Amino acid sequence: MPRKVVQGPIRDKEKTKQKLLAAVGKILKVKGYSGLKVTKIADVAGFDKKLIYEYFGSTDKLIDEYIKSQDYWTKFNKTEEVDLSDGGKELSKTAVLNQFENLKNNKELQKIILWELSESKPILRKLVEQREEVGGVLFQHITDPHFGENATRYRAIMALIISGAYYLNLYTGYNANKFCGIDMKADEGRAEIEKAIVELIDFAYVEKNNV
Repeated sequence: MPRKVVQGPIRDKEKTKQKLLAAVGKILKVKGYSGLKVTKIADVAGFDKKLIYEYFGSTDKLIDEYIKSQDYWTKFNKTEEVDLSDGGKELSKTAVLNQFENLKNNKELQKIILWELSESKPILRKLVEQREEVGGVLFQHITDPHFGENATRYRAIMALIISGAYYLNLYTGYNANKFCGIDMKADEGRAEIEKAIVELIDFAYVEKNNV
């Protein structure tokens, strides 16, 4: 007689972890960060709350892992072979345009960004630090050498572009369709913003060459 294989959360740790992570996303999307309580997460996932401690160590560590799995910049890495002979111009465009689109489609990430803006918590500070580390590597090794003494100026330009990409998605995601008369929920309106992002980055590189 073949031995019976016992199914269940202990036998399938990775699947259980993914369900717990997914539960965090579901709660965040519907209830916001105030709903992220250990009992609620366990209920939504359909498991005993002790598995959260067994697999993640704490609720904060579970939430931390979920946040990192959603954040665009902490996951960003230059895995493809990219021609950097232009000083990172095309890479900069691709990175910001993808961020702009990613945030539009990721309602959970929108909630996380709003959470960052309204509360000070260690897991959120850690996320911000991780973003800065990723950005720092890209700046230090790609754009800073290209811009030289104007490197900080380029960083400032990118700070405005990236923060604008965040804000436009958050603003129109919750309160309105239009910003400066541009319909941010229409493909045509978003395309205009994308063209502006490209033009601003191009301008920064042209200005560098004219200095």
